Amino acid sequence: MMYEIRVEGLIDDRWSEWLGGMALTHEDNRETVLLGELRDQTALQGVLERIRDLGLELISVRRLDGNR
Repeated sequence: MMYEIRVEGLIDDRWSEWLGGMALTHEDNRETVLLGELRDQTALQGVLERIRDLGLELISVRRLDGNR
């Protein structure tokens, strides 16, 4: 399933692989948007735990695959 995760702060692109291979883009309001496919809820939880470990504030998590 595809997910969009928004966090406060800017994450360097080099963290992409560590964050489940998600693509990182930066918004003008100093938010980072992570976008990518995660195989299951365990993978999603792993990315969320890594965001926590980086000390970043989670803004939102949105599943983009609305077929399920």
